[in-house]
Amino acid sequence: MYAIADLHLLRASLTSYLKGRVAAGAIAEKILRLSHGIEIVAFTSSIGSEYLFPPNPTHPTATTNPAFLDLIDRIDRPTVDSFDPVRSPNAEASARMVQLIEKYRDAKDSIGGVVTCVIRNVPTGLGEPCFDKLEAVLAHAMMSIPATKAFSIGSGFGGCQMPGSIHNDPFIRAPVVPPSQSGLNSSIPRPRLVTKTNNSGGVQGGISNGAHIYFDVAFKPPATIGQAQQTTGYGQEQGVLEAKGRHDPCVVPRAIPIVEAMAAIVVLDALLAQNARQATRALLPITDRTIPAEKTSVNRADNPSVNGS
Repeated sequence: MYAIADLHLLRASLTSYLKGRVAAGAIAEKILRLSHGIEIVAFTSSIGSEYLFPPNPTHPTATTNPAFLDLIDRIDRPTVDSFDPVRSPNAEASARMVQLIEKYRDAKDSIGGVVTCVIRNVPTGLGEPCFDKLEAVLAHAMMSIPATKAFSIGSGFGGCQMPGSIHNDPFIRAPVVPPSQSGLNSSIPRPRLVTKTNNSGGVQGGISNGAHIYFDVAFKPPATIGQAQQTTGYGQEQGVLEAKGRHDPCVVPRAIPIVEAMAAIVVLDALLAQNARQATRALLPITDRTIPAEKTSVNRADNPSVNGS
């Protein structure tokens, strides 16, 4: 099987493989939307050196940029899709990205970029505090997508340039939400506290805190390009790789629905696990939550361990 060097077969198998992910993600997302009002939207945030929100000394990461925070509050898929072909929701930035892709396409080369995804209305308490942290499972899912090279959540790598006094997300009292607006059917209670900022990206200690979950996924330049490249075969023979036919100079815009689908699958899995915990807890008998203290003597004469005996 592996001896058959058929690139067309390989591309077809990869396409079918990703179709299955998107189909499963569509089902998961419908369940999330109908049960909890969860929304998942991804968009292109950079192509090569062209950024939707360029980092600068004032905002080394987009998490401190008011324009970015406003965008992830209101962005929706129709808006993203209206900025074809790169799906970056800003006319000026989108035009720069298109020019950059065309530049590499005309040179028979390729370029990579970053997809940003936001998940809104996520209940608190999803995830685990150790190995299956919510951000770790998201990273696992995203890095399983072909051509991915990096994952970051919240402030990401840019947060390393911020002092703790700015990067910390202080807790504040959660606003009161009327029952008519608290959602939909959920066995997971609403939080009593929320964070004033969201540099953590909606996950703290591996568990969702109710804020928007947002993360970046980096995609490498496609390896198949039209330029001639030197290579060496297993028999040590020298050769030349030079792709023919149509090949994408950038896969980032095509990756957006795959990122959304994998995010939906991860969140639904975490939600089902949390609902199972809540249901199991409801089956247990109600017990006193306080553990009575043992009667101990603090008199030195009665307690040798106190006076060092």
